[in-house]
Amino acid sequence: MANGSDYYAVLGVASTATAEEIKKQYRRLAKQYHPDANPNDPRAADRFKEISEAYNVLGDETKRKQYDEMRRLGAFSPGGFGGGASRSGARPGGFGGGPGSAGGTFTDFDVGGLGGLGDLFSTMFGTGGRGRARNGPERGQTVEQTVAVPFRIAATGGKVPLEIEVNEECVLCRGSGAAPGAQQRPCGDCAGRGTISFGQGSFAVNRPCPLCMGRGSVPSERCGTCRGTGEARARRKVLISVPPGAESGTRVRLRGQGGKGAAGGQAGDLVITFEVEDDRFYKREGLDLVAVVPINIAQATLGSRISVRTLDGKKVALRIPAGTSAGRRFKVTGQGVQKDGSRGDLIVEVTITVPEALTTEQEQAMRAFADAAGLSF
Repeated sequence: MANGSDYYAVLGVASTATAEEIKKQYRRLAKQYHPDANPNDPRAADRFKEISEAYNVLGDETKRKQYDEMRRLGAFSPGGFGGGASRSGARPGGFGGGPGSAGGTFTDFDVGGLGGLGDLFSTMFGTGGRGRARNGPERGQTVEQTVAVPFRIAATGGKVPLEIEVNEECVLCRGSGAAPGAQQRPCGDCAGRGTISFGQGSFAVNRPCPLCMGRGSVPSERCGTCRGTGEARARRKVLISVPPGAESGTRVRLRGQGGKGAAGGQAGDLVITFEVEDDRFYKREGLDLVAVVPINIAQATLGSRISVRTLDGKKVALRIPAGTSAGRRFKVTGQGVQKDGSRGDLIVEVTITVPEALTTEQEQAMRAFADAAGLSF
């Protein structure tokens, strides 16, 4: 992180900013400080690199979560175990100033059960296990998406369409970031290594150089399609299979359906979380389906037979006994949700409807009924 800066401060957004707010702010700043728009201002190029570095982390959901956890632990605060970046790769001696701390090499330790911070930083900044530059095959982006699923498709199984947006290798430059015919020269910021050192004291982690993006070289002319990043956003349509009995929160992983890998790397995965929509007729209780069915006062008092539609569209006959009260439930066995070899029931819950207004004759008849039944009103 350049000069120990806070990435949120670099972009000028709050730590609670949404992904869309971060993207919007990044685009505004990138346009303002892009080197092509400021050819005579070297400070603009440095600012552009800081902005790109910050967005590389905050613009990725997984990296942002890891970064936020590091901030919470104080990794990037003054006096913490984070600190500034060294572009020369030198590691200043001393960690926290304690005895025996100078001159050591300490690149990985545990905090709060989070595992190796070196591994976390490597994941955050896209480096390999020991900070290798990203100039070999890379696995593609793993995309996480929440999908709205109609209630009946979730209950019986089926397919829902989804359109996702992923990072893919630029088709024009094939991930090199260079315009056709451009010459490559060693990167001046990392001296061609592809990485710069990040840390303070004896703690240091290598990460990809934000100028050359880990390649170790920069082109004499950037690719006009991807503006030198080597990647382009692409929209893709996917048909998602929904297993029978799926519930809100159910997650499925589709291997190789995420972003395309770079330099021949394996494609990433698509992780889907289902959000089941409400149904106007059914609600679900475990594997049981509950349907609320209205009956009139005569049916409730005298008894009746009604028909109820099941989930698969068939109608079943149901006997309502005389004297049924509102809220009473009746079970139709085996007509609920089927999942993992088990199937629930259809539960019919009756409500009693009362006429809003009566004719004179109807009112007289109701009064006579009440008198005969000894009902007060």
